[in-house]
Parts: sequence; structure tokens; C-alpha cells
Amino acid sequence: MTREEIAGILEQIATLLELKGENPFKVRAYTNAARAIETFGGNVPNFQDEEAVAKIPGIGKSIALKIKELAETGSLKYLEDLRAEFPEAILELFSIPGLGAKKIKALYEQLRVSSIEQLRQACEAGRVAELPGFGETTQAKICKAIEERTRHSGYFQFGQIAHEAETLRNDLAGQSDAMQVEVAGSYRRRREIVHDVDLLVATKNPEAITKFFVSHPLVESVIAQGPTKSSVRLRSGVQCDLRVVSTAEYPFALAYFTGNKEHNIELRSRALKRGWTLNEYRLGPLPIDPKAKKKIRPKKIPKVRDESDLYRAVDLDFIPPELRENWGEFDAAQNHAIPKLIEKENLRGTFHCHTLASDGHNSIEEMAEAAQELGLEYLGIADHSRSQIQAHGLDEKKLLAQVAAIRKLNKKFDGFRLFAGVECDILRDGSLDFPDEILSQLDFVVASVHSALGLSEADMTGRMVRAMQNRFVTMLAHPTGRLLLKRESYQINVPAILDAAAHTGTWIELNAAPKRLDLDWRWWPMAKQKGVKCVINPDAHRAERLQDLWFGIGIARKGWLTKADVVNCLPLGKIQSVLRAKREVA
Repeated sequence: MTREEIAGILEQIATLLELKGENPFKVRAYTNAARAIETFGGNVPNFQDEEAVAKIPGIGKSIALKIKELAETGSLKYLEDLRAEFPEAILELFSIPGLGAKKIKALYEQLRVSSIEQLRQACEAGRVAELPGFGETTQAKICKAIEERTRHSGYFQFGQIAHEAETLRNDLAGQSDAMQVEVAGSYRRRREIVHDVDLLVATKNPEAITKFFVSHPLVESVIAQGPTKSSVRLRSGVQCDLRVVSTAEYPFALAYFTGNKEHNIELRSRALKRGWTLNEYRLGPLPIDPKAKKKIRPKKIPKVRDESDLYRAVDLDFIPPELRENWGEFDAAQNHAIPKLIEKENLRGTFHCHTLASDGHNSIEEMAEAAQELGLEYLGIADHSRSQIQAHGLDEKKLLAQVAAIRKLNKKFDGFRLFAGVECDILRDGSLDFPDEILSQLDFVVASVHSALGLSEADMTGRMVRAMQNRFVTMLAHPTGRLLLKRESYQINVPAILDAAAHTGTWIELNAAPKRLDLDWRWWPMAKQKGVKCVINPDAHRAERLQDLWFGIGIARKGWLTKADVVNCLPLGKIQSVLRAKREVA
């Protein structure tokens, strides 16, 4: 088992023990052990080695024995016995915001609530509000959370299904019978929320491809299987549809199954004006209507070998998949104004990353090593500020000690640099969590909102504008505060925020974490028009999450951004002076 899987099981044990009302020290022991496994920088080649595991700080002999059992058998009797004490669905209750172990324990013991449906019924009957420690307000919040969960059922964050989609694409491409393979649909358009996954394969042997697909290890169940289309349910819960076509049909099918409905209607309309009919399989002459008063004389149909040929046939430049939303792309393509969108290779560095110092899971050195492995030239460390107690935010002393450690580490690097920063909380009145005296000693400051999310639009907007007016604030993080499929944006006037960013020279973050992807792609054309610079940050709390930059690139492309619009496309030699620009001008 991987260290992540073992850590997850230890966390689950801690949760069940808390539900059971066990000694808090025992609960904490499993929580600490999970964190110890996740953050241990050394190498444990074999989790079956009980003595080696017991040497990891934070893991005692008893838990080391359980880890050994997990590694050897893939299961743990202690966990199975704990699970048997509770209904299976009770762990689903932890997905409801605001419900922790103590509240779930009260719901279970006093109302026998052990599933989300039972919780909904109890809320509607008003019984939850009657429990000590709950009340009408809490009950209303729970009702709203359940409603949101139901509304979002069947939808997935782009990042939730990316691994499965890419694995299936790569595995299908590895089949000798597959000539062309692509993931189409909203996934290819890089929509932040997807409903299903569409796979397209060009082949001369559809039966072999279909058989491979439905028997793939990621497939949990087969919904339907046919000669040209099959549907399955993947382990993540998302539906995945496979369509097999011929090589000649492939460019038409790829275009059809990529563009949204409105984009495809416009594309077909352009074909009709030329006397052609366009569908998912072909471009052909429009059938002549003998009764029509005005007969369209069809133009000669060009040979279409790929999507570029198809767009060229209707007098358009190629439209990148991310832009196919009927959101201005046709006018741009007709007038040769489609920009050269940013590519992942353009990123030279990034900021807004966390370490063990706050709520991250890796050391500064490990984060730096991961960044260099990705080919980055620089990395900004921005642990939480002191107000974030739950995230182990740094006080002034710890922050300055980290700055000193980063400065020392930089002496060892050649062609790579760490920048010392902080994710500084914007307080309710728009002031910052640290005074200018401290902020001035940093290379950059990421300002963000984590509290008082229920402010009015005017107050929230004013709060953030005031923060951006501080000359030491380099960038504004996850501006709308949304958590996809979990929490809506707080009330905020985005155009006013963009105006303030343009006026103060503050960068706006495109937070690449799949749960955020904030600022939303729909706002970036306006930001670009106002001269606001984008900074793509992963908000990485683990070394491997630096790879979330890939999601950020997808959203940046969807927002029509180019290399010139994103500041962290600048090389190390230029980013240093740009980082200082705002504070020096002020």
C-alpha cells in the first residue's frame, strides 16, 4: 500500500474512534500518525518492516503493528471491527460542511441519524434544531448544504476525473488497433465542472477497442455496450462514453463531440450557407429541395483530414478546443484574431506554496526539489499567516526565521531560486495580518480572505480593494473564494476588484487547485482588457500538487490568456525586478 493509502486509513480510524467517544489522546495518536506518514521525508521501502515504521516520529509500536498488517494483507481487522459498530453510510455525513465528529455523534445517538437522507428528513421535521448545540441556524445551514449536495450530484470537478480520463486515453492509445485517440466533450474544453467523459477512437477494429475499454481496471460497471458506442461507470462515479469511428469520420466526430451545443450550431450554420450538411460523421452536399424557390449552389467540398481542415473549409482559423463555447471565438477566427494561447511549457516558476511550517506536508527543500524536477526556475513559499490558527499560521518570529532559512538555501542553488513570501490574511476591515515592517522583509505577499465570508458585496469588495492598496501586496489569491461543488463565491464586485488591481498594479491569481480554479475563466478577458496581470499558482500543500499548474494552464487558455498575460511566464532574470515593481513605485 502507498503511504497516502495508509495515512487515509489511519485518518478513518481516528474519525471512527471520535464517533465512538474514545479517549481524545487515542484519537489524536491516529491523527498524528497519519500526518507523520504523509510528511515523513525519509524513505520507508517496506511498510511491513514494523521496526522501521516505529522509528518514524509520531508513530508508536501499536500503530506500527497495524501498519504492518495493512501492508501485508491489504486490510486491517481493527478497522473492520470499528466499522461494524456503525452504519455504513454514517461516514457520508462528514461530507456536509459544518458537521464534525461531535455533532455527528449527537445526531446518531439522539436521533438515530446515520445517513444523509435521514439527516434531511430530521431537518425538515425540525428535530435537528431541538438538539443541544444545534439550533435553527445550524439546521438551516445543514439543509442548504444537503440541497447543494443534491443539486451537484452527478457532477465532478475537472481535477477529480482527470487522472482516470488521461489513463484511459493513454491506455487506449497504446492499443495496436487504435489509430487516433482523444478525450472530447467538456473535458477537452477544460470546463471546471464535468458531467461525463467522452472518449473517441479512430480504428478499423471497433470490437477489439470496445472489449478493451469495457474490461479496463478503472471500469466499475458496464452501462451499455454496442458496436460503435459503449458507456461505463468509472471508479470515481463518473460516466464514461466511448465512441469508435473510422479514420475518415474522426475529424468530424472530434469537432462535434468537443464544441458545446451553441458552437456546433454555428459551425453547422456556416456549412449550410455553403451548401453543405455537417454532422458528427461527415461533411457532404446539402440535398437539393426541388420545391425551394432559391436553390443554394454548393461549393466544392474540400478534403478534411483533421479539425484544422474543417474550420478552414468554413473560412475560419483553427479554434482551440478550450474556446469552443460560442463566446466570441467565431468572430476572432474569421478576423484572424485568435491569440496564441499560453502553453504549459511557458511557465517558468510559480508562487503560493505551503510547507510543513503551516499546513503543508513537505519541507521547503522537498518543495524546491519538486519544482526543479518540473523544470521550474523559481518557487515562492507562502505559508499561512498567524490568524489562520487551524492551519498553524506563522507568527512574526517563525515567518522571519523561515525567510532566513530560504535565503540560506538559495546559496546552494544554481539557476534556481526560492522566493520568501507569506499568504497573508485580509482581515475584516481590509487591513493585513502583519504590519508593513514585516511584509517589507519578504520577496512577495499573497493576500487572501479566509474569514467573515458572509459580508455584503460592498463590504467584501471594499475590504479587498483596501488590501490591494497596500504597496507590499503582490497578488490577490483565489479572489472569489469559491470551492467548486461545495461553496459558492462570496458576494463580490469582480469588475471593481479588477479595476483596483489595474490601478494598484496587483496581480490576480488563477488558483490552479482543482477545487478552486479561481479566478473563473469567464472574467479573464475583462481582466486582460483592463491590463491586469495573471499569476498561475498551485496553492500546493504537497510537493506533488505542484503539478496542478496543468489545470491552471487549461483555465488560462479557456480565458483567452497568452504567455504575455501571465507574469510567471517570465524567466528568473526578469521576475525579480517585476516582483519589486509595485513596492518601489509606491
